[in-house]
Amino acid sequence: MKEIMGGVCAAKGFMANGVHCGIRRNKSKKDLSLIVSEKRAAAAAVYTQNLVKGAPITVTKRNLADGYAQAMICNSGNANTCNPNGIEIAEETCKLIGGQLGIPASDVIVASTGVIGQPLDLTPIAAGIPPLVSGLGDHSLAAAEGIMTTDTKVKEVAVCFEVGGVECHLGAIAKGSGMIHPNMATMLIFVTTDAAITPSMLQKALSDDVQTSFNMISIDGDTSTNDMVSVMANGMAGNAEIVAIGKDYDTFCEALHYVTVKLSRMIAKDGEGATKLLECQVEGAK
Repeated sequence: MKEIMGGVCAAKGFMANGVHCGIRRNKSKKDLSLIVSEKRAAAAAVYTQNLVKGAPITVTKRNLADGYAQAMICNSGNANTCNPNGIEIAEETCKLIGGQLGIPASDVIVASTGVIGQPLDLTPIAAGIPPLVSGLGDHSLAAAEGIMTTDTKVKEVAVCFEVGGVECHLGAIAKGSGMIHPNMATMLIFVTTDAAITPSMLQKALSDDVQTSFNMISIDGDTSTNDMVSVMANGMAGNAEIVAIGKDYDTFCEALHYVTVKLSRMIAKDGEGATKLLECQVEGAK
């Protein structure tokens, strides 16, 4: 396994983009991001355990009930949380992006991050989706910029690894610097891979992984309403599908863990008020 460039576009068949659509007043800041797979992908996610959850969490949970997705869309600047029409806004966002891509709205993972309790106007999102889609390409960095709020640094990482002699790739982008505390998956993380793996094994890998990666971070003791880690695996690397625990599954989990731990360090280092990242090795403790 080795670290490579490309972020969420490192895996075969994935494109991304990020634009400024007008949710944020600062026109120099991107506020709408999209990641798309060329083909429908196995998908999994873990969510905040906070009692109050943002509308996008509810809609994404419903859309991923069948274990598949083809696109991830996220806006920044507004969390779409504690709004009377939040569900409708999240659902309509899925319909709009689905219509542009020619895929079912139920195959869209939707997320939002930003200010809680403010109404989210769908107008800038609707206006931003056409240029967002038309600009899709090898633009992981633009997508990473579009999900930032109080972050001071872009967070992306990717690796290549072999499964059954076939080269696979896994990449991710993340946002997070405040309202970070276990238990969930800490802010927003979007993962892509071209490895072939069943939805159930993908969910197991992700659910197990966060216990020793993202759930080990605490910056301010506040669990957010919108925290989510989602992953799409489109199988375009061509490896034999991972259907059970074994050597191939372990290799996949190793690659996933490398990426999630690296992102965890990036998030901790960029924590609100943090000036340094200290790493401690403990020996002899239970």
